Amino acid sequence: MGMSVTIGPATEQDAEHILKLQYLCYQSEAELYNNYRLEPLTQSLDELRAELSDGCVLVARLGDEVVGSVRGRVDEHGTAAISKLIVHPRMQRHGLGSRLLAALEELLAGERAASRYRLFTGHRSEGNLRLYRKMGYVPVATEQVSAALSLVTLEKQSGAGTTGGNVAAGELAASA
Repeated sequence: MGMSVTIGPATEQDAEHILKLQYLCYQSEAELYNNYRLEPLTQSLDELRAELSDGCVLVARLGDEVVGSVRGRVDEHGTAAISKLIVHPRMQRHGLGSRLLAALEELLAGERAASRYRLFTGHRSEGNLRLYRKMGYVPVATEQVSAALSLVTLEKQSGAGTTGGNVAAGELAASA
């Protein structure tokens, strides 16, 4: 009998597991942009622990194993910044990424009064862009960071409909 994946708040004890998973998941992004100095690959455990205490961090668990995570925080204007949506490579293509994103959106709207969600990814990260569009996000800005990288910012209003229930989690390796 197989185990089901559960989604819930991250704890301090999850920090190391999240950081290791983040490092694994962002390898494909680093390769795509030929940049192994992406912030998720250089983030320290202390920096991650600070995020755990300051923002909303959810984890997906398969039994005791952390197999996915996503983070968010809401500013004074009600805009939720969502970041570091990650799913273990062996768990991709099963809808886990969309489930994590939807769970965080619901939490941020309910507990933190988010009225809008904002996230970003690299311009070559087609899987990420496809997932976010399917979840109701629309591109609102593009910023040229370097000759090799432009960041695409996407937004969605709280309560906007999604088609996320059928989105394959494999469409996201990691978001920048």
